[in-house]
Amino acid sequence: MMDWTDRHCRHLHRLMSRRALLYTEMVTSAAVLHGDRDRLLGFGKAEQPVALQLGGSDPSELAQAVKVAGGYGYDEINLNVGCPSDRVQSGCFGAVLMRQPQLVADCVAAMIAESPVEVTVKCRIGVDDQEPREALPAFLEAVLDAGIRRVTIHARKAWLDGLSPKENRDIPPLDYDLVHEMKRAYPALHLSINGGIATLDEVITHLDAGLDGVMIGRAAYHTPADILLDADRRVFGGQNPYRSAEEVVLAMLPYIEAHLAADGRLHQITRHMLGLFAHRPGARGWKRVLSEGAHRDGAGTALVEHALSEVTARAA
Repeated sequence: MMDWTDRHCRHLHRLMSRRALLYTEMVTSAAVLHGDRDRLLGFGKAEQPVALQLGGSDPSELAQAVKVAGGYGYDEINLNVGCPSDRVQSGCFGAVLMRQPQLVADCVAAMIAESPVEVTVKCRIGVDDQEPREALPAFLEAVLDAGIRRVTIHARKAWLDGLSPKENRDIPPLDYDLVHEMKRAYPALHLSINGGIATLDEVITHLDAGLDGVMIGRAAYHTPADILLDADRRVFGGQNPYRSAEEVVLAMLPYIEAHLAADGRLHQITRHMLGLFAHRPGARGWKRVLSEGAHRDGAGTALVEHALSEVTARAA
């Protein structure tokens, strides 16, 4: 979710669900140690619960990054062993590490030793020519032995040789059955599933079948109201914070005003709001107004209210 789940996106999503665990963009351990830490790691307390997603393959460097991150108050620290991007492969982290389960085990053991909160792993079912029914259990055994108790599995193999990162999100076939088999094989492991899940109905199906959690990426970003507005009621048995995407937009206005007052730009927030009214009358007008106007100098909450009128007028 690099370039997607920044703090503005997380603030928006948190308005729709008080209970869903939100993840940061993936941050490399080297960036944490040598970059602008407040920019990379800072977040608003209203976003919690939030998990920090780290990338790296050096146990010592990851341990140092976890120690630094510990002061920011994250609820979980996650090691990404699933991302197939070219940048990730060149840095020897992400999905390429599925080939080196013992190295991953060394990494998470070092992270656990320095972390004030739970360390978790996100992985694939395998990469390239690996046989998932052999590679995945071996990987899980290694990280379990290192102290990991929560794993999220993206139910696709990653083809690092021959497919682009975008193609790796769609072309390799999904194997949900294998993930469910892993839950039965390791019943004490808190296991979540990821990959291609686009509706709350699908979420409930996986949970009812025995999985402990469901991670949603693209659908939660592109159609956030469809996924998140009713999640607290249907998934967690609680009350939803807001009843409609219109209410969420109005609740975002004070946050937008504060961001603009701090010399921020409107499009930095509204780019994450474009899919709020997906599949609804007026959605095209909502997106058009924001896409055309949010980059302009002086654009502010009046533009957001104008975009919202494109929806409310169609609903009247």
